[in-house]
Amino acid sequence: MNKISMILLFICFILAGCNSDTIDTPHYEGKSLVVGVIGDAPNIRENNVVFKKITFNQLEDQNLSPDFDAIFIMKEYLSEAANQKYATVYKNAGIPFFFIESTKSYFPFINEMSYDDSPDFASDNYATGYFQFGKEYQHWGYGLYNDKATETNIENVYTRIFTTIESIEVAVK
Repeated sequence: MNKISMILLFICFILAGCNSDTIDTPHYEGKSLVVGVIGDAPNIRENNVVFKKITFNQLEDQNLSPDFDAIFIMKEYLSEAANQKYATVYKNAGIPFFFIESTKSYFPFINEMSYDDSPDFASDNYATGYFQFGKEYQHWGYGLYNDKATETNIENVYTRIFTTIESIEVAVK
């Protein structure tokens, strides 16, 4: 009996010491989405999401909502995305914007401050979302499981973003 107790205790210590850096979550299975992306499209695990590359010039068109369910702006373009001339686009487009790998939250994108001069508000987020409809607005932060940038954890962030996009469409329509 004593030997069995020692073995069970040892197994409990081993299991308690195991800490996974990833978590497997369900895939987004909602309606098909079309997402505009400034930069390179991310790797995702969903088959019902299509990325279409766009430019900042297309953002200025300000008639994005019929063509896209959301816009992603990737890390390499965040400084340019904080240019004040795009703030009205983010506020009036009628679709959500997601700033990928922004540690600054959504503030530099809708306020008069440069991206580089903005303090880190959300350094634990992998992505930040912003959506304004009329005078109401929402924002979101998406962190990585255990703050680990693994492929699975990054894919999980995108899955959660897709779920958010679908919930906005339901609420607005």
